[in-house]
Amino acid sequence: MSLLHYESAFAKLNPNRIRDNVSPHKIAMLLAVMDLIESGALADNVIYFEQPLIDAFTVNFDRLKTEQDRNNPHLPFFHLRSEVFWHHQIKPGHVEDYSELTTASGPGVINKYIDYAYFDDELFELLNNQFVRDLLKAALNQNLEITAERRDEILDVGNGWDWLECEACVQEYFAMLFKEIIGEQYSKAQHRRDLLVKLKNRSEGSIEFKHQNISAILVEIGYPYISGYKPAFNYQKQLKEVVLAYLAAHQSDLDNLSRSENEVLLPKAINWENMLDSDLPERIPSIEEPKRQYLARKTNFTKREASNRSLGESGEQFVIEFERFCLERIGRKDLAKEVEWSSKDKGDGLGYDVRSFIIEDDIVKDEEHFIEVKTTNSGKFQPFFITDNEVAFSKDYAAKYSLYRVYDFKQHARLFKLPGAVEKHVSLRAKSFIAYFYSSFS
Repeated sequence: MSLLHYESAFAKLNPNRIRDNVSPHKIAMLLAVMDLIESGALADNVIYFEQPLIDAFTVNFDRLKTEQDRNNPHLPFFHLRSEVFWHHQIKPGHVEDYSELTTASGPGVINKYIDYAYFDDELFELLNNQFVRDLLKAALNQNLEITAERRDEILDVGNGWDWLECEACVQEYFAMLFKEIIGEQYSKAQHRRDLLVKLKNRSEGSIEFKHQNISAILVEIGYPYISGYKPAFNYQKQLKEVVLAYLAAHQSDLDNLSRSENEVLLPKAINWENMLDSDLPERIPSIEEPKRQYLARKTNFTKREASNRSLGESGEQFVIEFERFCLERIGRKDLAKEVEWSSKDKGDGLGYDVRSFIIEDDIVKDEEHFIEVKTTNSGKFQPFFITDNEVAFSKDYAAKYSLYRVYDFKQHARLFKLPGAVEKHVSLRAKSFIAYFYSSFS
């Protein structure tokens, strides 16, 4: 659901009604959760029925209550389950008993049957944005639809793009990305024109730059991006929150798309003359580590590509064909026949995939060229996995080593070369460890 769907759900909350009195309990509970998110006390989508929540509930309840209302926080914690966005994690062994409950007679019922409550992942991501919290708080406090003017007032960020504009741009971007992943043709220009009517007097140029910003965000979190939109990293903070909310809501779609890419074949029509990209990716600004684990970061596409044997082997075969073409073009068909698919013929773990021959100024040197191949269906800025053995080999054999990055493999297939030690060209970050049953290392 988009922000407007949640606004409507909050505005149409189904509070308990006794005679003419509307119970404030559900409203107070949701406001309490938002207060905890805002203060940083709730960093994960796990809402325990504990004292911080009860205290925050009491503050909001005391502001909203009438003489007939009683401070019973266990009631909204239980009965919010009737709303589509609030869920309970049931304690093991109590699923059947919980399903038969119609109410919570006291806090003991919560403690016995419910481990914690949680929002839709998308809603939790949305609530980490101040403007969104303000809008949904207004919907709760009024418990009716907000006028368009009031919504614009709450979401106003001056000349910047507001949440709804960012949301529309993100939705259009992913519509294109999904088409690109499955190989369906589309028009970027048409998508930009479709967006114009949803925005506030934005130009096509500003839309294109916003799409470049979205590419940058996806690169940062390891997702595929539209290669035709070069990442632009000076993006609006709110835009990243919109992207994360979208990813949280569409995780299954992304999983299905990535699984559909397991079988990869060499491109049919290859123009080897235009294959090498001499424009290497420039170093991008440093990426700040997130202060919390974003819910949307469930599918690690970079890791999945690294483990996709079909993609890896197709990329290596592609590089072998390219090396043979380069050698044959300068009259060395004899050496072209000697290009070796080392990872296949000798096995993994060598520190490289292909053994060829060094070419400088169209002249072959009598030296071996050790090539590590990293292949992606995404653009040239897509991060890649590299092992410590591969990094070490690139240092030890720097004069004879290159990493070939094959990108856009499924669409247009190009490559660039990173000669010498890998760490000269990229920033390396450890993402996993090997655990040994040793007391210490010598």
